Amino acid sequence: MRSQNDSSVEKDLEVGPVSSHFNIDGIQKIAIVQAQSRVALSMIIIGIAYTVIFGRLMMLGFMEPGGEGTRIAPDASITATRPDIRDRNGETLATDIVTASLFAEPRRIVDADEAVELLSTVLPSLDVKKVYKRLTSNAGFVWLKRELAPAKESEILALGIPGIGFRTETRRFYPKGETASHIVGHVDIDNVGIAGLEKYIDDRGLKSLHNLGFARNADIEPVHLSIDLRVQHFVRDELVQAMERYKAIAAGAVVLNVRTGEVVAMASLPDYNPNTPVDALKKDRLNRMSAGLYEMGSTFKTFTTAMALDSGRVSIDDRFDASKPLRIAGHTINDFHAKRRVLSVPEVFIYSSNIGTAKMADVVGIEGHRRFLHRVGLLKRMSFELPEVATPVEPETWKKIHSVTISYGHGATTTPLQTAVAGAALVNGGKLIPPTLFPRSISQANAIAEQVVSAETSAQMRYLLRLNVEKGSGSRAEVPGFRVGGKTGTAEKVVDGRYNSELRFNAFLAAFPIENPQYVVLVIIDEPKPEEGKKSATAGLNAAPLVANIIRRAAPVLGVQPDFDKVGGRLLVSH
Repeated sequence: MRSQNDSSVEKDLEVGPVSSHFNIDGIQKIAIVQAQSRVALSMIIIGIAYTVIFGRLMMLGFMEPGGEGTRIAPDASITATRPDIRDRNGETLATDIVTASLFAEPRRIVDADEAVELLSTVLPSLDVKKVYKRLTSNAGFVWLKRELAPAKESEILALGIPGIGFRTETRRFYPKGETASHIVGHVDIDNVGIAGLEKYIDDRGLKSLHNLGFARNADIEPVHLSIDLRVQHFVRDELVQAMERYKAIAAGAVVLNVRTGEVVAMASLPDYNPNTPVDALKKDRLNRMSAGLYEMGSTFKTFTTAMALDSGRVSIDDRFDASKPLRIAGHTINDFHAKRRVLSVPEVFIYSSNIGTAKMADVVGIEGHRRFLHRVGLLKRMSFELPEVATPVEPETWKKIHSVTISYGHGATTTPLQTAVAGAALVNGGKLIPPTLFPRSISQANAIAEQVVSAETSAQMRYLLRLNVEKGSGSRAEVPGFRVGGKTGTAEKVVDGRYNSELRFNAFLAAFPIENPQYVVLVIIDEPKPEEGKKSATAGLNAAPLVANIIRRAAPVLGVQPDFDKVGGRLLVSH
């Protein structure tokens, strides 16, 4: 028999193992929790340490070169590649080239005085004081000279200066120099687009790709333009000669495809070389074609005449009395070459009668006049790829005197490119097509075109423009075989709030071949002087022959075949 004590011991033995199990389990759990806490604490400490290091690196990375803690490494965007920019035939207008940029690690510089002295032997243009200050700073990285030639790099490496090194960078190069500078634009020292199409490309996503780490050191599809480099060269060359011949302060021109809205060539002088873009900051380097605002003078009579005909209130057979000056609101409106008689609509146009044109505008009315100019895009900001686009200026409230003066090109300002685009609409069947610097097909153009005048009005305007070259002020724009039609514009410039008859802004708006136009050409000449042997400097004497020279050189390249059989023939319309 087992005693009660034995039973108690047995009970203890039965219970004991279970209790021991729970005790061991608890100890193990405590140990595990403590271990996890230690690991977590260690991870937190390590994380804090890395955060501090990362923060310091970021702070140094964003500090300006030459500062106390100048950045450890240059901004990643510096090495970003950009797409080539090419004309419609594949000719390169802008590309990336690899260059070496000189940097220093001041903490590794042994003797700053010696380093500066040695560097000056190779780079005499260095700012010695500035470089010395950078080399004696406590920075980890400083730029000393960006974009060096390979020969200079070799010479500096041969000096063997501790703490001096080179970083390979991407630099933008413009092989055609000034030829298309206002179109292509330029970049800054970090290869970021800041003007022209270079800026447009960045603003349309390239900058975002760079910031995200893409589009670096990789092939990027080239950007093809609508520009024909051959025509661009002809245009610029003629403008250079015209500025010299007429001693003008500026000149510009655009060649526009009337069926697609493609800009085939556009130049504004004075221009600049985008390889040395500092010149772009000069005031006279403005892109006058899209960013300059001007009273376009008698070229506006083209739009007033089209408006009157398209309204249905004026026919091409109508006549207007221009026998005496027009008096409105205390102002006298006169004609430059007054005929002092009743004029038909074609005569009003080819004699460039201010009186007759003002009376045509009066038939349409003030509000109708304003609406029409907005409809053809002359008085609202143009949609265009270049960031350099000006907003036209018109009277806040139109009165009759405003409508009268604007009818012949005074009192409202617009850009020359807008004038060319609106002119294209008057000769292409009446379709207003936004301009573009990129290739566009006829079907794509038709999809975005707006019918602003009727096909009949367009045909009548082609007739009048051709008549003006045959018999009017545009005779010097004639190019045998290409049947040019066009309109002169000679505007007095405003100086100190008054029109100065000695200072002119001249223009000529042309289309060819006029019976079925393919291209519009608009030229401007700012403050031309009389050519040697001539007493006057009106648009018919300088802007018109400039257009003829451009068409003579550009037409064959553009594939427009001369047709001498139609020379002297009429288009249509009887009056």
